[in-house]
Amino acid sequence: MRLRLFRVVLACLPMLSAVGQTPFRVDVKLVDVSVSVRDSEGRLVTGLGQDDFDVFEDGAPQKIAFFARSQDVPLNLGLIVDFSGSQDPFLKAHHKDLETFLGSVLSPVDRAYLLCFGNYLRVVSEFTSSPNELLAGLQAYEKGRRSFPELGPAEDREAGTAFYDAIYYSSTEMLAKVEHGRRALIVFSDGEDNSSAHNMMEALETAQSNDVVLYGVRYTDVKNGRLNSRNKYGTSVMARMAQDTGGADFDARKTDMASEFKSIGEQLRSSYELAYHSSNPANDGLFRKISVTVKRPGVTVRAKTGYYAR
Repeated sequence: MRLRLFRVVLACLPMLSAVGQTPFRVDVKLVDVSVSVRDSEGRLVTGLGQDDFDVFEDGAPQKIAFFARSQDVPLNLGLIVDFSGSQDPFLKAHHKDLETFLGSVLSPVDRAYLLCFGNYLRVVSEFTSSPNELLAGLQAYEKGRRSFPELGPAEDREAGTAFYDAIYYSSTEMLAKVEHGRRALIVFSDGEDNSSAHNMMEALETAQSNDVVLYGVRYTDVKNGRLNSRNKYGTSVMARMAQDTGGADFDARKTDMASEFKSIGEQLRSSYELAYHSSNPANDGLFRKISVTVKRPGVTVRAKTGYYAR
């Protein structure tokens, strides 16, 4: 909330100058970065201060203009469930995972919406704090109801999986509206796409620009015990998008997701919020690489890897 207020103050500076007799212009590019820190045993590190962090953009040191700890902040979550044909063997697992996640992470102050997609994106539950409402929407979709509102513009889609559009429009139309709290997407899919209007980089860019962290719960339908080329592509997509937004991805067939869901909740609630004014004022559309380090040995820092200067 303090970061939002900080932005409001910056936006009001030109109006305040008009009250006096000396006009001035403020051109501010404030870059937000959410950071989590773990020690060598994987435990979250809390209690760090602003002076413990260094931030670099394209190798150049940046001055931190805002710092806060995000413990116990409300979570704003997009729960995205893939219902395309490749996920048919895992629909019961998705349902169980979603129920487990809601039971271990969602608190009364948090909000989540549920998006189910194949070739079309359906918002089966708007933002709510009620796990029962979310699960009721999921059950209705599972039983064949398709009258839920569509997310994004109407598209003529022939193939079956709009994975990138699900990420893109969740970041631009759902989570972008959120004013207070952390933003994250929990995606139950194999990462394979064949009908989106947007590509991977566009989906990734919108998530980074809106400070959305992505967590991938990956179920891949493996034939004869070996990944095919399409499987490998989807795996790399989910790993890349999670890493570059500061999240994580999991192979649900090999991982105890109950414990991982608890870890996701802890990470979202125990991170640090940093913001800095970029020393590079050019809005040239190029990618700016962000690196965050901590002045403490033996820790691992997780944050988004950068943003595009639009």
